[in-house]
Amino acid sequence: MKIYTKTGDKGKTCLVDGSRVDKDDVRLEAYGTADELSSFIGLLAANVKDESDKAFLMHIQNDLFDIGAALATPSKVCPEVSSSLIEAEIDKIQATLPALHSFILPGGCNEASLAHVCRTVCRRLERNIVRLEKTAEIDANIAIYVNRLSDYFFVLARKCNIIDKTPEIIWQKTCK
Repeated sequence: MKIYTKTGDKGKTCLVDGSRVDKDDVRLEAYGTADELSSFIGLLAANVKDESDKAFLMHIQNDLFDIGAALATPSKVCPEVSSSLIEAEIDKIQATLPALHSFILPGGCNEASLAHVCRTVCRRLERNIVRLEKTAEIDANIAIYVNRLSDYFFVLARKCNIIDKTPEIIWQKTCK
């Protein structure tokens, strides 16, 4: 089987049901962003030191594949994703973190910086899902899951900086 089909050469592509849409369709933007996030998660997983974090990131990648498939399907599809697993992981990590009294800037060690990239791509995915929901019926659990996922990347970034003994970068208000 060839990897190229030439069927998309004129700016159209097929959805899961076989219907053709423009490549700049809001649906493609949504599932394409899910794919982009999964790619960044793969990069993050290749760099994190904690094996349980690596395993959890791989679990998230599998969930994002299910979410991408649901977003690529014009009829409402309910993927088996659970925000409760994300919430439990956030709670577990947050219990090990010092209290946060200021805004922090994205950055720190390599792993934390990658987690912040994942967080911001995740937020873009959430915006794309909200945009898609205006014209298509999307399972509500998808948006909830993605919203929790960005919070997970925030606390994971903080954890990575602590493991690496890298101080968090505190936002210094510059406007008066």
